Amino acid sequence: MIKLTKIYTRGGDGGETSLGDGERRPKDDLRVAAYGTVDEANAVIGVARLHLAGSDNDMMGRIQDDLFDLGADLCIPEGGRKGESAGVVALRVTATQVKRLEDEIDAMNEHLAPLASFVLPGGSEAAAYLHLARTVVRRAERLMVRLARAETVNPEALRYVNRLSDHLFVMARRANDDGRTDVLWRPGANR
Repeated sequence: MIKLTKIYTRGGDGGETSLGDGERRPKDDLRVAAYGTVDEANAVIGVARLHLAGSDNDMMGRIQDDLFDLGADLCIPEGGRKGESAGVVALRVTATQVKRLEDEIDAMNEHLAPLASFVLPGGSEAAAYLHLARTVVRRAERLMVRLARAETVNPEALRYVNRLSDHLFVMARRANDDGRTDVLWRPGANR
């Protein structure tokens, strides 16, 4: 378990931060932006959980843990300057975590009303926050894809973030009375 005794270090006062392997990077570095956006998505899910109960709340709790795993994965580059040879063991997202999301998506989707149009973000409070989380996850995914063009990124981490946005979409529909109270797009309705 991690033990934090001091919250501020002053190490970032000059606009740099340390990755998990100790390497210093600018705070606007693409890798830092990617795991920072994952953290942002986790915070929005935390707000959504205020409006969820039971197994849905538990599911989102597991996802919040996974998002910390994803952030840990991203903050230690593969083959970084202080990798496993220096005693830093990277936590990597696994295929098992991706498969769990897929299984949960399939189980939830079985009970949803069929889609007749694109779904607008909204409906219940829980659904609105889940849609917001979904869009933040998509932004994290775009940053991770850009990062993967420049540096090695765990392919399972990319799969995970892609599935997570689908999971949040399906969960939002579930929060809208299994899709029956989804807010649907009405193409050209306001011309």
